[in-house]
Amino acid sequence: MEIIKTPSPNFNDRKGCSQPSLIIVHYTGTKTADEAAAYYLNTTTDPNAGPISPHYMIDADGTLFQFVDEDKRAWHAGVSAWKGETDINSHSIGIELVNEGEYADYPPFADAQIDMLVTLCRAIQARYDIPAADVIGHDDIAPDRKKDPGPSFPWTEFRKRLKDI
Repeated sequence: MEIIKTPSPNFNDRKGCSQPSLIIVHYTGTKTADEAAAYYLNTTTDPNAGPISPHYMIDADGTLFQFVDEDKRAWHAGVSAWKGETDINSHSIGIELVNEGEYADYPPFADAQIDMLVTLCRAIQARYDIPAADVIGHDDIAPDRKKDPGPSFPWTEFRKRLKDI
């Protein structure tokens, strides 16, 4: 699996845990990978942008980018909760899929993108013993605030392909 490393300055140490126990799937809400990366690298011209970062981003063609090392706390979950845990950033790996989502009426995700997501998730699951049930969407951890990965994300097929630990 080829990974293009593009280090983001937006991270810190994990708090209260030694390794991740969740994988959170997002969409970027952007047209291109370059547009999304500008947010993660603090180079966007968007005056409303705050410091954010995922661990990984997957472009529509399956190209995989890494912005934050897995042993660090990326800033992707925001105000969220899952199974009583409220510091989701410390307990998760965040993966962004380049897709406009709600801003373009939820376009479908590309097959190459989903294939890479499955490959990446299976590798992360194996490293940290994360069950398939804990590979979830941003909308699962922040249902009143977030809509990603959205209704066009192929959850049924995706879950069939995950490794069940």
